[in-house]
Amino acid sequence: MQVHQLERDASLEPVARILIQLRPQFTESGLIEQLRRQIDTMGYRIAAACDDDGNVLCVAGFVIQEKLAWGKSLYVDDLVTDARGRSIGAGTCMMSWLKAHARSLGCRQLHLDSGVQRFDAHRFYLREGFRIASHHFSIDLDHDH
Repeated sequence: MQVHQLERDASLEPVARILIQLRPQFTESGLIEQLRRQIDTMGYRIAAACDDDGNVLCVAGFVIQEKLAWGKSLYVDDLVTDARGRSIGAGTCMMSWLKAHARSLGCRQLHLDSGVQRFDAHRFYLREGFRIASHHFSIDLDHDH
C-alpha cells in the first residue's frame, strides 16, 4: 500500500467515490466541484492510499494552518477508508503518512474533529495516539434564533 498526495490538476473521480461515503449529502459531481473550490481557495490538499493495483482505499483531505493556540499544524478535514479497505491497514498507512508529512512541513501538531457518533473512528484515533483535547462547538446560522 502506498500513499501519495494528489497534484492540483489530478482527476478527482477516484477519491470522490471514497469521500462520498463520508459526505453522502453531495452528489459525486457536486463533491468534485466543492473539492476544486477548496483546493483553489483554502489550500485544501488530498492524499490517497492505494493498493498495489492503484485502487484508492483511503482518502484524507487536509490543510496546513497556523494558529495562536497550536502553532503550525496539519488539520485533517476529511478522512475515510473505503468500506472494502477497512481492517487491512489502509487507515493506519494513511495516518502514518499524514504524521510524517506534517513533520516534514515543520508542523508541530496534527488535528482533526470527529462526529460524536463515530465510535469506530474514535477507537482508531485513540490507538493512533490522539487524545481528546477539546470540545468543538458550532451553530447553524440558518436556524439561529
